[in-house]
Amino acid sequence: MNPLYRLLLILRSALFFSVLALIIAFTSVSGILFTGFLPFPIRGRYFVLGNRLILLSLRIICGVRTEVIGQVPDAKLGPYVALAKHQTQWETFYLQWALFPVTTVVKRELLSVPFFGWGLRAMNAIGIDRSNPRAAMRQTLEQGLRRLSEGCNLLIFPEGTRVRHGQRGKYARGGAGIAIKAGVPILPIAHNAGRLWPSKGLIIQPGTITVHIGELINTDGGDAKQLAEQAGEWIEARCAEMP
Repeated sequence: MNPLYRLLLILRSALFFSVLALIIAFTSVSGILFTGFLPFPIRGRYFVLGNRLILLSLRIICGVRTEVIGQVPDAKLGPYVALAKHQTQWETFYLQWALFPVTTVVKRELLSVPFFGWGLRAMNAIGIDRSNPRAAMRQTLEQGLRRLSEGCNLLIFPEGTRVRHGQRGKYARGGAGIAIKAGVPILPIAHNAGRLWPSKGLIIQPGTITVHIGELINTDGGDAKQLAEQAGEWIEARCAEMP
């Protein structure tokens, strides 16, 4: 890579992360002060506006655009469990905005991060202890069923942690099990955000992130393991087709 071009990418990325921190801090503090007492559908709308602003900043500063294939299901069809590829921070910001109202399952440690964690709590995120899989599964099931019964979608990253672009993690069946128990469909989502925004990198490349939103998968009478594998195969197949 040309040294001058690399320097430009470093400067643009540093500027974006600075703006990102400011947006998160402002949205979290102002959101808690002015919307913290409001019901989730109203409070959450304010916080996802911050997510939208982050995505806009990413486009302006780093030249990262988004191409969407498929569409988010009509809210009139009821809630669903979204199973998405997990490569970087980008999909957390994008999917919380695109799938709203939605509750995201995250690792518990994130809820303790200043400002960012405050925003997650305000968005009714479910923080699980990954060191205790059994307790994490029970907590996700109990709180996930509650959120779905309230008409809120549930976003789960079935690979459990971020994986590098081009790689595949193990798809857990917990999300599919919740969908079966709640009687709601599964929405598979694939993307290639890690190609431009590496999971452990600080340099963001310009380009287009492709998001592929699948058709709803009926869970009536289904098996959690088989449905998780079906969603995983679809996601990985779509990822393989992307740049």
